Amino acid sequence: MSERDFRLLSTDELLSAVVGDVMEIRVLENVVMQKIAELERRGAASELGYKNVAHVLRHAVRWDLKTARQWVARAELVSRKLTPSGAVLEPELPATAAAVTEGVLSGEHISAVAEVMKALPPEAEQPVVEFAREHEPSAVRAFGKELAYRLYQQDAEPVEADPQPPLNRLRMEWKGDQLEVSARLDKVTGAKFEAMIDPLAKPRPTTAEEGPDPRSRAEREGDAFADLIDLVLRADRLPEHGGEPVTLTLTMAYQDLAEQTGFATLDNRDRIPATLVRRLACNAGVIPVVLGGRSEQTNIGRKTRTFPASIRRLLVARDQGCSFPGCDRPPKHCDAHHVRFWSQGGETSVENAALLCRHHHTLIHQSEWEVRLLNGTPTFIPPAWLDPARTPRTNTTTHPGHRLTA
Repeated sequence: MSERDFRLLSTDELLSAVVGDVMEIRVLENVVMQKIAELERRGAASELGYKNVAHVLRHAVRWDLKTARQWVARAELVSRKLTPSGAVLEPELPATAAAVTEGVLSGEHISAVAEVMKALPPEAEQPVVEFAREHEPSAVRAFGKELAYRLYQQDAEPVEADPQPPLNRLRMEWKGDQLEVSARLDKVTGAKFEAMIDPLAKPRPTTAEEGPDPRSRAEREGDAFADLIDLVLRADRLPEHGGEPVTLTLTMAYQDLAEQTGFATLDNRDRIPATLVRRLACNAGVIPVVLGGRSEQTNIGRKTRTFPASIRRLLVARDQGCSFPGCDRPPKHCDAHHVRFWSQGGETSVENAALLCRHHHTLIHQSEWEVRLLNGTPTFIPPAWLDPARTPRTNTTTHPGHRLTA
């Protein structure tokens, strides 16, 4: 089909053609990996005078050595092996190999699955691959990390006889007319610092006079640090996240908190042991969230479009970040979205809200994706061009239990 013929296709037809082409490419890539595995089996590198097959491929197809090594490693994972006695062994990742044969997984997916399976039992490969069929490799890594935690969360928590003090370090050194600062902070302190810096480091709005913000991320964060120092000196107002003063939300079951067992989840999804949570729970800048607490305001009807801090805290505890399938953006990067749009009569309430990062918030408003709340879980209906059956999806990165039982 010529370029001119492409112009005759509708957007859905053109996108479907791209998806089909990519699947064909992936199928062909699998064939290439099987051939690479055969080169490895027959000792082709020694036969040709090379150190290994990756170095052979580096010259044969002009790959960078890093790329060649990736292809060899992936070929090893999805190819059958032949023992000296002639017996055929299944691939190291059999479920992954089957999916790759269908063309639904890329080489990056293979690497992601292999990475997460290092911390998981063999029977976990199938659910990981099922997740990979619908999500990008970065989401697979996040899903695998969460699944590993859920599989082993019943293991006995290590007990420290003499808890070590936090590893907080700060170095300051004047170099000419500039003070060079470097720091290393523990999880909790680091999360607090990140929560204060993040809203101040956002790019300045694009204007007709100045255009987009020209600063790099490092420059924006440096300026934010300077702004934070000024705010601390004034000590009358701190920056906000989602319309609420900077706080650190710790989410865990009340029984676990009372019994000092298990872990709590920070805003950035890192986990800290219950023993530390009990010490933090008394701090003014920390909010322990107990879902279903009667003192929290959960519905203000049509009184205002903006979500108050009390509702946002409950959304943070429930959604744990962007609720869009596969997204791992933390709560501080998220807006509260009206599931039934405010403009269509939707109320400002927990039952009509979902946390979405700015990117996915815009996507929901501008595309055919739909979001509903089913049993209190934000559930997303994909466009027909992506999934003709429009099968509902949830963010199993933050809520793996919705897909499988660990």
